[in-house]
Amino acid sequence: MGTMLQDYQFSEEDFRGKRFADWPVSVKGNNDLLSLTQPKAIADVHRKYFEAGADIVETNTFSGTTIAMADYQMEELVYELNYESARIAKQVAEEVTAENPEKPRFVAGAMGPTNKTASMSPDVNDPGYRAISFQELYDAYKQQAKALIDGGVDVLLVETVFDTLNAKAALFAIDELKAEINKDIPVMVSGTITDASGRTLSGQTAEAFLISVSHIPLLSIGFNCALGAKQLTPHLEAVARNTNYGVSAYPNAGLPNAFGEYDQDAPEMAGQIREYLEKGLVNIIGGCCGTTPAHITAIANIAKDYKPRPIKKLQTA
Repeated sequence: MGTMLQDYQFSEEDFRGKRFADWPVSVKGNNDLLSLTQPKAIADVHRKYFEAGADIVETNTFSGTTIAMADYQMEELVYELNYESARIAKQVAEEVTAENPEKPRFVAGAMGPTNKTASMSPDVNDPGYRAISFQELYDAYKQQAKALIDGGVDVLLVETVFDTLNAKAALFAIDELKAEINKDIPVMVSGTITDASGRTLSGQTAEAFLISVSHIPLLSIGFNCALGAKQLTPHLEAVARNTNYGVSAYPNAGLPNAFGEYDQDAPEMAGQIREYLEKGLVNIIGGCCGTTPAHITAIANIAKDYKPRPIKKLQTA
C-alpha cells in the first residue's frame, strides 16, 4: 500500500482534503488518513493488487491506533479511519469476487506495531522507563480491532511485530473482543526480523517469537518486512518445523539501497520465493515494502504450481 501511494505524490493539501483543510498540524505522510480524503485512490490500489492475482489485501490501517495517530492529533478519528478502510477494501473484494466467483477475495485488517515499545526503554540513560504500558496498548488495539471487524474484514493481521509484548497486548485485546461480540474471526501474526542477527528488535529468535504467541489459536504465523525473500528463508524454516499453524511470509523486494528504495524486480523476487514453495515452508505468501502488482503477479504465477505447506493437526489425548 505504501509503495503504491508514494507514486501518487500526494501533497499536503491532498492529504488534508476539504474536511481537514484547517487541521492545526501537518498531516502529509499520514497514509491512513487517505481512506477519508482520497478513498478512490485507496480502492484503486486494492483493485490493482486483486487484479494482479492477490487473494487477500490488507486494509490501509497500519498506523490506525490512537498511539500512532497522536502524532497528528487525530486520536478521535481512529474508529472512523479503521471502519472506512475496512469498508473500502471489503467493497472492492466483493466487486472482484463477483467478477470471478471461483476465486473469492478476502480482506485482512492490518494492525501495525505502533511507534512505541512496551518492553524496551527509548532512553538509554533510563533503562527502566517505558513510553507505553500494556494496558494502553490493549485499549488501543481493542478499539482498532472492533472498528476493523465492524467494517467487514475477514481476518485480523497483527503485523510487523518488533516487540512481542506489543503483540501480546493486541492478541489479548482481540481474544477478549471476540468473546464480547461472540465472533470467532481468524487471526494472523507476522513478526519482523530486524537484522542479520536473526532476532526481533526486542531480542527474540524466530523460535522464541513463535513460542511467545502460540498460546492463542492462529490462522497463521510468520514474518514480513525488514528482510528480502532470500534472507528470510532460515527464519521461515525455523517456524515451519515447529508449528501446527499456517505459516505466512511477505518479505520486502530485496534490501533497500542507499536511498531507501527497493530495486529487486518481480522475476528475481519470485525466483527467490520459489525456494519457500519447493521446501514446503509456507501457506500464505505475499510482499511487503517495494512490492508492486507486478511482483504479486510473478509470485502468483509461480505459487499456482505448488501445494501449500501441509498443516499437521495437534494431537489430543
